[in-house]
Amino acid sequence: MTATTGAAPPVAARRGAFRILPAIELAVLALLLVVPFLLADRPELITLLTNVVILSLLALSFDLCWGFSGIMSFGQALFFGVAGYGVALVGRDLEFSQLWATLPLAMLAGGALAALLAAFLLLGRKAPTSIFVAFGTLTGAYAAERLVAGWQYVGAGNGLSAIKLMAFGEYEFVEGLDFYAVALTALVLVYAASRTLVRSQLGLVLAGIRQNEERLAFFGYRVQVFKAVVFSLAGMVAGLSGALYGYHQGFTGPSNLGPGLSTTAVIYCLFGGSGTLIGPVLGTVAIEVLSYVLADIDAIRQFWPVLLGVVLLVVVTFQPTGLLGLAVSARERIGTYGARKAAR
Repeated sequence: MTATTGAAPPVAARRGAFRILPAIELAVLALLLVVPFLLADRPELITLLTNVVILSLLALSFDLCWGFSGIMSFGQALFFGVAGYGVALVGRDLEFSQLWATLPLAMLAGGALAALLAAFLLLGRKAPTSIFVAFGTLTGAYAAERLVAGWQYVGAGNGLSAIKLMAFGEYEFVEGLDFYAVALTALVLVYAASRTLVRSQLGLVLAGIRQNEERLAFFGYRVQVFKAVVFSLAGMVAGLSGALYGYHQGFTGPSNLGPGLSTTAVIYCLFGGSGTLIGPVLGTVAIEVLSYVLADIDAIRQFWPVLLGVVLLVVVTFQPTGLLGLAVSARERIGTYGARKAAR
């Protein structure tokens, strides 16, 4: 029997297979919009949900580094914490906390610091190894944590408390639905911008870097420059997250820019599924909610972190693509670029 050539493509290929990621994104957005109103009489849960949304921005910043650029950054909390300290000091010393100025300032601080670190770690004469970048960012976060822990001007080990409330005009935002609305708006805008970025021509280059970095370099692309750009943008996102977190908690301290929080951001992303953008959001929601539930159970209150660690270890070991890998194919996670050919 001879092989048939020119056969028509399968129906699913001609009509376009159903894509899971957009459906998940819409479902998560709907839940984040509806759930707060269902929990209006539980202010502690609104506070928890606001923290989840803010920390999702931090996890998203790591996904831009690792999931789309191959940069294993253990220093995202460095940009997060510096921005938090920045808005705290501006509020304390200048008596200014208008969100239309302080949030962009926090993003600028996070992005500038990330660009400086990228210039040192990524833009040398030789392409750095992943281990060098990972330990470089880890060292930066650790050094910053030690520095502020002994610096009296920023509160030393006690940190900065009683941060001036975030304001817009005469209105001040406190814990509750209003602050949650600001945080969710920030997450949606950053997510939309990140989705546009990774589906742009720059995103196409990043996809090539993710698949075969050496081949892209052979074709003449300055791979490390592209990585530095994305790393800087991720620093801006982490800075925005740090500013919102400081305003929401009313406190910022050395642990907010140390390796511990940086590692937590890595876990959020890997648990949900890196390289998907929505995965880090799901990972943050799952881990924070699970932590809240386990910590509230008397029978396991003493060792719930161990139990949570076991759950995370099992998922990362046996499901390397994270929770989203259970429903989303590898092809969809990689994505498609450019205009689709018309079906014949």
